[in-house]
Amino acid sequence: MIYSIENDYLSVKVSSLGAELMSILNKANGGEYLWQGDAKYWAGRAPIMFPICGRLYEGKYTYLGKEYTMPNHGIARAGEFSLKSAAQDKITLSLVASEETKAHYPFDFVLDVTFKLINNTLEITYNVKNNDTGELIFAVGGHPAFNVPINNEGSFEDYYVEFGNSCNAIRVDFSPTCFCTKKDKIFTKGGTKRIDLSHDLFDDDAIFLYNIDKTITLKSDKHKGSIKLKYDRMKYVGLWHMPKTDAPYICIEPWSSIPANEGVVDNLLTKEEMIHLPKGYSYRNTYSICIE
Repeated sequence: MIYSIENDYLSVKVSSLGAELMSILNKANGGEYLWQGDAKYWAGRAPIMFPICGRLYEGKYTYLGKEYTMPNHGIARAGEFSLKSAAQDKITLSLVASEETKAHYPFDFVLDVTFKLINNTLEITYNVKNNDTGELIFAVGGHPAFNVPINNEGSFEDYYVEFGNSCNAIRVDFSPTCFCTKKDKIFTKGGTKRIDLSHDLFDDDAIFLYNIDKTITLKSDKHKGSIKLKYDRMKYVGLWHMPKTDAPYICIEPWSSIPANEGVVDNLLTKEEMIHLPKGYSYRNTYSICIE
């Protein structure tokens, strides 16, 4: 089912399947700012990452001596969320652990995703509750894709992404199969603030950065529109479009963790950078998308 929220500035659509954003419409100019999922390049729009970000080596992990399989980016993106609450400018969708989810992820959890409009900003909040008998181990992240050029103004190469402040960003080094190699490098010498877009920027797949400013803006010096993301509690931000194509979009992905290491089947208890949530506790993480 597709749900809608709106205010004087934006109209937003969200699917119950995966609690995936389907549309961000700017009422001021009628422009669609979210990528609409052309399968020629990539059929997704804004899948949610939970309980992992990225992929597991051989698509599996172990936990307490048992082996489990897990699809790329986790189980939430394929889950059917129920409606928990709704108002004109705010909606919360909920995914509750089931026998189906436990086949891949053996925990009792509730994942609530809230979409809230505040003027020209969409806030997306993940709230994870641990209903299990022990700690809950997970990661969260977003994968929203945005049309480039924005509002069909100009060309892809007219645009760039810019951090709020210069930072000595470090790039996660990936193997050809997109697993971590532990050979991370400084992304640019002398600090990173602006990254100019070109299609060949993604020929080696995604660019994931850390040691970064927590605000990034997609914009152009030649055109008016911009999209600003803030992700205060996410360590990483990724930039991606389908490699070796002229795809007219860019994903800007705030993640709390990254994929598995090359050649290593993770033990969930020791998997790096996972959140360990005690029994009975809840975890909250918000990122925002500002449309101008």
